[in-house]
Amino acid sequence: MTSNSPAKPETTAGTRLRNFLIAIVAIALSVALFLGLRTETNSASLVNLEEASIPLEVATTNGKPSIVEFYANWCTVCQKMAPDIAELEQQYTGKVNFVMLNVDNTKWLPEMLKYRVDGIPHFVFLNNTGESVAQAIGDQPHTVMASNLEALVTGSSLPYAQASGKVSQFSAPVTPTTSQDDPRSHGIQVIN
Repeated sequence: MTSNSPAKPETTAGTRLRNFLIAIVAIALSVALFLGLRTETNSASLVNLEEASIPLEVATTNGKPSIVEFYANWCTVCQKMAPDIAELEQQYTGKVNFVMLNVDNTKWLPEMLKYRVDGIPHFVFLNNTGESVAQAIGDQPHTVMASNLEALVTGSSLPYAQASGKVSQFSAPVTPTTSQDDPRSHGIQVIN
């Protein structure tokens, strides 16, 4: 009987360890499932926004002001802002065109270059004639976006956006330090 008594505490300790590991795995799976569903919901919101989006060609010619969002489905800030953008779209239905341009689609490369998109989300505010009046980059609070849209509708200057075209001009001549035949020159060309 002495051999049976030490085996019982080992079994109890082993059972406790096994139950503890099961609990940890269950908690980890629950957290992963919760975060996965949450991400999927936000990702679907971006897809829904894109599906409801006004085509850029229509937005620039229909006489209404527009907000153009450059985004990507993998962009966490874009995903985070999607519910706010959807709410604002509902609020400004008929007053403002909402245009979604996915930066992963090379079709939009000319527009990305035109509006100097170097980070996402990148918002371009267009007046009712399709001209860019301001831009905003990155995570924007709901109240800031609402104020900008209200100003856009009334034709006022946007309170929380950077005016387009207001950049410092760099006009120094570019002179290459290596010859053009050098593979390290990266194709630098001097145009006189």
